[in-house]
Amino acid sequence: MTRHFLSLNDLDAQELLALLKRASELKAMQAAGEIYEPLKNKTLAMIFEKSSTRTRVSFEAGITQLGGNAIFMAPGDSQLGRGELPEDTARVISGMVDAIVLRTVSHDTVTTFAEYASVPVINGLSDQLHPCQLLADLQTITEHKGTLEGARIAWVGDGNNVCNSWINAANILNFELRIATPKGYEPDPDRVNKARQNVQLCTNAKEAVQDCIVVNTDVWASMGQEDENETRKRAFADFQVTDKLMTNAKSDALFMHCLPAYRGLEVSSGVIDGAQSVVWEQAHNRLHAQKALLEFLLAAG
Repeated sequence: MTRHFLSLNDLDAQELLALLKRASELKAMQAAGEIYEPLKNKTLAMIFEKSSTRTRVSFEAGITQLGGNAIFMAPGDSQLGRGELPEDTARVISGMVDAIVLRTVSHDTVTTFAEYASVPVINGLSDQLHPCQLLADLQTITEHKGTLEGARIAWVGDGNNVCNSWINAANILNFELRIATPKGYEPDPDRVNKARQNVQLCTNAKEAVQDCIVVNTDVWASMGQEDENETRKRAFADFQVTDKLMTNAKSDALFMHCLPAYRGLEVSSGVIDGAQSVVWEQAHNRLHAQKALLEFLLAAG
């Protein structure tokens, strides 16, 4: 049976924890200079409707390091850009490659591809979720803190696709997630309700970060929301992660940001460039987490 990765919910807790462990193992193997190519002659199709740095580079480098290769397609590079139905493209491409990564405007495109493709489909980002980002985030935390179970983690800022994926993670791995957003920018309420035993919506940033071991944030305006920049700057003015805000978290708390970051908006320069920041390690772990994911989906095939 073909396995897809559209959401963290496509994995159970045991599988997710094993994937995080494997990512750290692959990281150590690369650092030791070990050549490991279980995906030799495998091809990954990458269909990206949105621009990307970390997702694109990590998947292209990852499949190459595992012995395979990638084919990248921007919007104008395929017939999707001229109106071909996603289900038709999925049927065709999946007969030629071994897996497909999609970075799309609409989550419906991802689910449609998964329905009609005969190979694994990976959600490289959609308007609803960004599960690949969470693999690297969770890997980074486990490498620093050990277990996630029972941990208290904060999200400060927009209730966006990354936030929604954090909610899924809290529900699967049983940790406490505190979310602080301005009114009107909360995450998906149905998703929050399903994870209500693990998720707390807070009225302000200080409440959210209190005694947390990790403080997360993201840009205030995601791709496609650029026309809302000024409105969002006003709405999020009290939700910047600063050195002062970080004093409410645990003294050894980690600061995380999925990047790109805008210093002076969602985070101060002092925090992102400070001693508690692990954002560069977090970004580098995208490579190792994606390699673990590709191995999980393809190596047994």
